[in-house]
Amino acid sequence: MHALRRRLRSDAGMNTAEYAVGTLAAVAFAGILYAVITSDNIQSALQAIVERALG
Repeated sequence: MHALRRRLRSDAGMNTAEYAVGTLAAVAFAGILYAVITSDNIQSALQAIVERALG
């Protein structure tokens, strides 16, 4: 009985809801990062950095 109680209380690993929240957070972060990187200001800055490095 004691082993069963300890097993039920164990916090090892994530459950399905935690995976869902983690996945949603990762997708939201990726969307924000994509929006930032594809903005005109950032693309201009990155292009200037590359041109400066090559030239």
